[in-house]
Amino acid sequence: MEVDRDQVLAFRVAASGLAERGTARPGDLPVLDLGIQEYTPGSVQVALAARTDADLVDDRLITVWAARGAPHLHRKRDLKQLVTALWPVSDADASARIKSAQIAQGVPLGRKAFEATASAFREVVKSTMPRGEVSTAVSSLVPRELTYDCRTCGARHIAGNVWQHSGLAGGVQVVSRGKDATLAPIPSAPPQPTENQGIEELITTYLRLLGPAGPAEVAKYLGSSATEIKKVWPTSGLDEVSVAGRKAWLPTSAGADLAAAGKVTGVRWLPAMDPLLQARDRDVLVPNRAHQKEVWRALGNPGVILVDGEIAGVWRAKLAGGKRVDLAVTPFGKLAPKARKALEEEAAVVARARAVPDAAVTFDQPAAG
Repeated sequence: MEVDRDQVLAFRVAASGLAERGTARPGDLPVLDLGIQEYTPGSVQVALAARTDADLVDDRLITVWAARGAPHLHRKRDLKQLVTALWPVSDADASARIKSAQIAQGVPLGRKAFEATASAFREVVKSTMPRGEVSTAVSSLVPRELTYDCRTCGARHIAGNVWQHSGLAGGVQVVSRGKDATLAPIPSAPPQPTENQGIEELITTYLRLLGPAGPAEVAKYLGSSATEIKKVWPTSGLDEVSVAGRKAWLPTSAGADLAAAGKVTGVRWLPAMDPLLQARDRDVLVPNRAHQKEVWRALGNPGVILVDGEIAGVWRAKLAGGKRVDLAVTPFGKLAPKARKALEEEAAVVARARAVPDAAVTFDQPAAG
């Protein structure tokens, strides 16, 4: 099959549940097969509200450190498969995921770094605990090569990428973040893995929601290397697809949906690191390089507006006295009056997600580029 960018983007918008808002409970949304990253407080709720009108509270879900060690909302029932699928497939894979100048001597430990840190988590976290206390205790139990001297507090800490990559295997859930960050044991946590199982299914899930794509994109999503992902690339169940001349793959079962993907209409407010934005071929999502720098920043990513299936600008939110959320939009070009009105009406969905009665929208001058 040969497809262009428009068709791929339309397919992904539909596959991630953004073509039409439904009424399914959050845990029943297909996008939870890959999880929803919690980037800032309330961002997960905005992502859910963009896809469903149902109550956003679902006790079947849990927040854990998952892909790339980032906090993600996942189904509790999926953790048994997820923990083994995210376990490194090799020492080289493990080293790629935790590569950091902070612990240059610890990176070569590979899977031993994951094993030691996950075991330390299970020894330390027996109840809900402040994150700082967990860090201190875990740091004292892991090999010294995985820790570094923190100039700010004068203590020796485990590197953040190591401990977050190992948290799920260590049976830990993320209860809260920020100033009062706390961790707790996962109830009936799956056992600590000894080897990877399910990486092929995880790759297929990525391709089903964010394909067509190749090993390089999946590797970036996992924080690994293309070399290691190529070694475990599924040998069946995928079809090769040409995306504007670039070789990519898609699950055979999704081929008909890609072929039938058509123009998407309507608007959505998506949070920073929404599942749609997790695709690593960013030239497909946002062709303009200057606009890419607005969407994916070194620090403090904004949300994006989706207009008729295209990422048409970025937005930032500010709560006003707990009664209103102010949404400031910087479009990537001129927005038609119809699109502006639709975004103003859709802003009520963000207000619902942020648990405030009202939303106000302002439009800045278009971004350069």
